[in-house]
Amino acid sequence: MYLLIDSGNSRLKIACHDGHDWRLRQALDNASQIPAALPADFQPQRIVIANVAGSAMSAQLEHVIRSLNAPSIEWLRGSPERCHLRSGYADPRQLGPDRWAAAIGAWQCIGSDCLVVCAGTATTVDVVRQPGIFAGGCILPGLDLMLDALSTRTAALPRAQPGLPPASLQSPPTETHAAITAGCLHAQLGAIERISAMLPTDSPILLAGGYAATLASFLGSRAQLQPWLVMDGLLAIARDYPQNAAAHS
Repeated sequence: MYLLIDSGNSRLKIACHDGHDWRLRQALDNASQIPAALPADFQPQRIVIANVAGSAMSAQLEHVIRSLNAPSIEWLRGSPERCHLRSGYADPRQLGPDRWAAAIGAWQCIGSDCLVVCAGTATTVDVVRQPGIFAGGCILPGLDLMLDALSTRTAALPRAQPGLPPASLQSPPTETHAAITAGCLHAQLGAIERISAMLPTDSPILLAGGYAATLASFLGSRAQLQPWLVMDGLLAIARDYPQNAAAHS
């Protein structure tokens, strides 16, 4: 049985897999809720964690998972190769574990050229290429960070909301709130579209994160919502044990 933990800058998500099917996939408010959230008969044999929320969260998770008595625990880090995906990063250790897990999840799901977009506190836009290469990508402020920056670092601009109907980006906005929202959305979509142009034209765009659905609505038929993409990658990594995990733990 596998317990998978995705600790991001804004959200903590856990998933339980019994080796055959998902038993639970859930967002939590804090790490202390993990034991109570687990199914009553679920005893994790292996725990894999992707944490980008800093050392304080690491300490909280350490305290919680110690009580679960799992025989195998891995704190995921970037590595040269995992689950048949090779990292093209100059220093693979610099790659965030969430991006690495999402890329692995995408490769497991698609097995061909694709773009991997995680739209949360930050937006990451990463390229996965055949025959199994994480080719790099870009990181930009997420939609909320862009909107916050304009309202807090200017004297007169209001805090706009992120939602606009797709048709609203087809002409210049004529109202300030819409102009701010459209500008931030164009920035997000522009990064996605420019990076996607580096891939074959029919390559799918896989989107996860809190603003995945918002962005997908503007990206047409290539867009695929994959809200648990990081968990898919963590599951593949959990199953990779013990063949390759010891070298990456």
